[in-house]
Amino acid sequence: MDTIVVNNFYKSYGKVEAVRGVSFSVQKGELFGLIGPDGAGKTTLIRTICTLITPTSGTILVLGKDVNKNPIEIRKIIGYMPQQFSLYPDLTVQQNLNFFADLFQVPDREKKKRLRQLYQFSKLAPFKNRRAADLSGGMQQKLALSCALIHTPEVLVLDEPTYGVDPLSRQELWEILHTIQKEGATILVSTAYMDEAEHCDRVALFFKGKIVGLGTPDDLKQRYRFPLFKVDGQNLRDLQNFFKKLKEVRTTQMFGSALHVSFTRFPDEKQWLKWQEAIQGNLISWQNYQPAMEDVFLELMETSET
Repeated sequence: MDTIVVNNFYKSYGKVEAVRGVSFSVQKGELFGLIGPDGAGKTTLIRTICTLITPTSGTILVLGKDVNKNPIEIRKIIGYMPQQFSLYPDLTVQQNLNFFADLFQVPDREKKKRLRQLYQFSKLAPFKNRRAADLSGGMQQKLALSCALIHTPEVLVLDEPTYGVDPLSRQELWEILHTIQKEGATILVSTAYMDEAEHCDRVALFFKGKIVGLGTPDDLKQRYRFPLFKVDGQNLRDLQNFFKKLKEVRTTQMFGSALHVSFTRFPDEKQWLKWQEAIQGNLISWQNYQPAMEDVFLELMETSET
């Protein structure tokens, strides 16, 4: 039995459709990612899975239990970490953990064992007497995750756990999630960082309330249909404007210090040299490039709007 089953889920707020006809399932023991920009509908879906809001239509099952009919039972088996830091800022790390252990009625013997485990992998033991408000952003996220895990939930649901934290803390949080997964938990996590799709077994790419791509990261990248090149030049903005005017160019996207250009057909070396001459030396280098998840998402996003 799949751990989470979402079937034709819609959620509207008045005339605004936040999520439109979404269907997917999360397998037992899987680390599944909801990937998409802010406003795509990820938080609405996650809050519904966690029984905090109700569907407008469609069904969502968690371990076979309907979110509409069995909210209390579902809350006992889910560990939920919201996007915004929601612990008690005036309590210390240890006081927050003890509070949530008591809230979930964790027996004393089990609580002591669980606290040792949580301190070990979160590396928060040296800070157990520090107020939550005085922790760094990354440490606050680790504390929130630890509180979500204190009752050893079967299902862990995380809404953008790495939002706003530094790159090192992001990496540490993903390492923690992989450790939790190895212990048998099923994890559903949302993120706006496309590169974090690589940490997931499977992902659903979200855009404007719909899933525009679903599969493993490798499968999604292999479905990219167009020749893609990474292009460098002296002035990337002028270079982008040049390529935008070419009929054989499908898309141009700026990625940091490089320009990604996709074509309707594979350009040969003579064509590149012709373009280099036409742009008077601004085109310095070009190389055929395997698509990253950002390229895949932008292509699927454009396709969904046509």
